[in-house]
Amino acid sequence: MVLSLASRQNLILAVLRSSTEELSGQALHGRIRSEGGSMGLATVYRHLRSLQQQGEVRCRHLANGEALYAPRDRDVHHLTCVECGCSSALANCPVEQHSLAIHTPTGFTPLFHTLEVFGICATCKATK
Repeated sequence: MVLSLASRQNLILAVLRSSTEELSGQALHGRIRSEGGSMGLATVYRHLRSLQQQGEVRCRHLANGEALYAPRDRDVHHLTCVECGCSSALANCPVEQHSLAIHTPTGFTPLFHTLEVFGICATCKATK
């Protein structure tokens, strides 16, 4: 059975929403296939990009360059160690918590925001 464009995007969103963690494109592809879906990896990435452009999906990049995806409404930000790659979620969104105003040019419509703080974790610092 061939899925329509909307059906493929809905499937991707459903899998992302059902996951308790962010997923890489490959992990998302694997979950779709394990649930009996038939969608190529390149198609998954194309739809992820389209969903980002629609403001439905957010993407964050790890220190190693890997991209992780989650639904837009999952507003989680991270501290990421550049040595070991471990990420810790922040308890609150600093942008929301401090009611920071986003100054945008006329005509610009914000869809979502990301905040990543990269550094050295306590464990890696202790081993140096």
